Amino acid sequence: MKSKVNTAVFPVAGRGTRFLPATKAIPKEMLPIVDKPLIQYAVEEAVAAGATRLVFITHRSKGAIERHFQTNYELESILKDSGKEALLELLHETVPPGVRFYYVEQGEPLGLGHAVLCAKEVVGNEPFFVHLPDDLIRSDLGCLSELSEIYEETGASVIAVEPVPQERTSSYGVVDIDERSVLKQIVEKPDPKEAPSNLAVVGRYLLTPDIFDLLERTQRGAGGEIQLTDAIAELLPTQEITACRFSGIRYDCGNKYGYVTANLDLALEQEDIRAALQEHLKQL
Repeated sequence: MKSKVNTAVFPVAGRGTRFLPATKAIPKEMLPIVDKPLIQYAVEEAVAAGATRLVFITHRSKGAIERHFQTNYELESILKDSGKEALLELLHETVPPGVRFYYVEQGEPLGLGHAVLCAKEVVGNEPFFVHLPDDLIRSDLGCLSELSEIYEETGASVIAVEPVPQERTSSYGVVDIDERSVLKQIVEKPDPKEAPSNLAVVGRYLLTPDIFDLLERTQRGAGGEIQLTDAIAELLPTQEITACRFSGIRYDCGNKYGYVTANLDLALEQEDIRAALQEHLKQL
């Protein structure tokens, strides 16, 4: 019998060096897309997919993330006394009702596989989401919800993929799939000439707890890190893993171009600034 997916894991221990000096004191996950930090978009997507337990694999320098999801009674009182009910409601929406937050420190930066393994004790013996906040995906149905729908049919792990230019396959985990979208192969950062396809794994996974035993014995791979991709490859002989070509648009907010375009596109959706921004773009 399939278990409902109640838990989402957010690996947020990375240093964000590509955004220095901004990330010297601010976690990259707290960088705003217009007026909402990346990590809040991630939490909203997970909650919409049914997650009620949110596990952050973090670093001691990332305290701002935890504070963001705590109730700020002083600020709420000021907004209430000032009659700023709309802003007060925005603050309340930051912390969804019925959701619990867990914070687990990743002692050393040993890669995504190690970060996921750090969540084992909190996750327990149940399926779980992994959400990388750097990948912001805009769609009518959240990407994690799409993965969950497939899991309901298969009862096995699901990973999100999208086509990338062949020359960029060396920056991703890359999969080869059959006609049913079931994985035949998954390789971490292959040379473009040796990549099995141009279908790249992006920052959304729905994994069964079988992955933890594999991660515990996975050796360091590409970049000297414990790669989640390598553990998924070991899982293939015993579990049919489905690749989901999700709907919507992905912004890689881990780099400057993706971050700026995400801000621009989402700003154009905001009624209070759309017209002025469109006029500015015309002038440019």
